[in-house]
Amino acid sequence: MNGSYNYYRFLQGDENGLVEVIREYKDGLILYLNTFTNDIFIAEELAMDTFVKIGMKKLKDKKYASFKTWLYTIGKNLAIDYLRKNSKKNIPINDKIIYNESILETILKDERKIIIQKAMNNLKTEYKQVLWLSYFEKFSNNEISTIMNKKVHNIETLLYRAKQSLKKELEREGFSYEKL
Repeated sequence: MNGSYNYYRFLQGDENGLVEVIREYKDGLILYLNTFTNDIFIAEELAMDTFVKIGMKKLKDKKYASFKTWLYTIGKNLAIDYLRKNSKKNIPINDKIIYNESILETILKDERKIIIQKAMNNLKTEYKQVLWLSYFEKFSNNEISTIMNKKVHNIETLLYRAKQSLKKELEREGFSYEKL
């Protein structure tokens, strides 16, 4: 089904609409938020916080290209807030990487995507985010610019640099980028 349709159902009083939204977007949102936290468990909590927030907040305007763009933008903002709060406690978030292979293998199921995901863990945070949104979530550059709050030209440049970094990382690991 369509996320915006299910969300509209929820706004009209059908609680199953929100359940369907969660079912449809939970896995992808968790993995996207993991690009911020490098901790799958915190990413799961932030995803649930995102769904709670949309359960209490209505989509006010149509400046977002899609429901999914709006949802991921809320998730990104919650992740940034989380990082700000925890950086004040001097928790080295970027140094701790919790990688649960069984979760990723279950969700992704595609060996190539798992190889790319592992290589992406070694990239700069912005590179991981733009690659995730573009290739795994299939967002357009316009939608990514909305989510990441950057100009489309900046997204294009960031995406180019991220691809170059990913290519180098894959080659360093012994994989041919072109074959993936």
